[in-house]
Amino acid sequence: MHDLTTGKPAGLIFKFATPMLLGNIFQQLYNVADSIIVGRYLGKEALAAVGASFPLIFMLVSFIIGVSTGSTIIIAQYFGAKDLAKVKKAIDTMNIFLFFAAIVVGIIGIAFSAPIFRMIRLPEEVIPQASLYMSVYLSGILFFFGFNGTSAVLRGLGDSKTPLYFLIISTVTNIFFDLLFVVVFKWGIAGAAAATVLSQAGAFITLVLYLNRRHPVINLSWRKMEWDREIFRTGIRIGVPTGFQQTFVSLGMLALLRIVNDFGTDAVAAYSVAGRIDNLAGLPAMNFGAALSTYTGQNIGAGKLKRVGQGLRVTLQMSGLLAVVSSVLIMIFREPLMTLFTTDPGVIEIGARYLLIVSGFYLLFSGMFVVGGVMRGAGDTLIPMFITLFSLWLVRIPLAAVLSKHMGIDGIWWAIPIAWFMGLVLSYLYYLTGRWKLKSVVRNPEVVKVKAGEETGARHGWFHLFRRRP
Repeated sequence: MHDLTTGKPAGLIFKFATPMLLGNIFQQLYNVADSIIVGRYLGKEALAAVGASFPLIFMLVSFIIGVSTGSTIIIAQYFGAKDLAKVKKAIDTMNIFLFFAAIVVGIIGIAFSAPIFRMIRLPEEVIPQASLYMSVYLSGILFFFGFNGTSAVLRGLGDSKTPLYFLIISTVTNIFFDLLFVVVFKWGIAGAAAATVLSQAGAFITLVLYLNRRHPVINLSWRKMEWDREIFRTGIRIGVPTGFQQTFVSLGMLALLRIVNDFGTDAVAAYSVAGRIDNLAGLPAMNFGAALSTYTGQNIGAGKLKRVGQGLRVTLQMSGLLAVVSSVLIMIFREPLMTLFTTDPGVIEIGARYLLIVSGFYLLFSGMFVVGGVMRGAGDTLIPMFITLFSLWLVRIPLAAVLSKHMGIDGIWWAIPIAWFMGLVLSYLYYLTGRWKLKSVVRNPEVVKVKAGEETGARHGWFHLFRRRP
């Protein structure tokens, strides 16, 4: 556990974000390893099947993950307030919720994946392999929820290193099982999915055993877990907007895949590969944003609101620098990166074009995620939800549909950075209002003073939108 309420913000956030970043890089290597091995040994149809499966998997799990963030925000704020009894109850409540949610998600996903693939007009030759991959993957969804939920709890407590260690082990075992099942045993795409399930199960089980022996707060035992209705209600209030946001983002990914599908199997495979590279490039922004959320939650819980603005400024600088470096490297090496996954010239050409267009705008993506991290850490998730939905459903998807008719598949790619720009502008304008400060779960004198100031300022109209606040 690590207290983020004292010390220099830059050093604290960097040290906290770095293990998270490394951990998520290893987590992304799950997907990258699957794609490289599948693309190299099973062909572009199988590669397209793996790529098409992940938007659907994300759609199925996104609401649950989003709702569970409400609990992690509560955990961070109670930890900042040094109320460890409430921290323990919040952890137990979240784990009970995730257990039953995993069962429901697994059943629904296995039953309806094939009809959904047909509804979004996935190329017919890809559907059988995509459905098989989904069925095997979702059979182990309980381990996915368990590991990611426990890791999120640890990060809320200020521990971003422990999840990293177990992710490294899990990623190495995933690559080993991928090669064993796909290359040696010839199990095809089902082998790739089984490798992921086994590695996730191993990571979760060993993490639980480790924490039950070593951690002073977390004890994951069904006999000792305690359900707290009030904490659950508060978590739902905070988490549901994020859950809906994640759900509509995942639906947006499916809608974009539907547009890409019209350009054929090469385009779907290229979109899959370029998306993997894109996700890796976006990890610094997402993890610095997540670190800033925990930092914000703890400092608001401790009543140290001035430190939040300081944290935002240094986080924007650090994540922005990494975004520029990522942009330059990917633009230069876009074609060699594509050839890691496939030797098909049509797939390489489309994917390299995607990376050339999109990678030049990672700075916008970085700023959008980091500014949003402040609101999420404060427990203000409703307005960020609307901003995300606006930039996705009213900007990105309509633009992709329209531009693709005039510019071909390039039009889909250009819609992505335009939507990032809109999301960044709207997020920063809302940050300037300061209203996110009023959403704290833990009340303290600083929050009360802010609330009184907001009520006074509200009489003066919308000028507060343009007033700079820390």
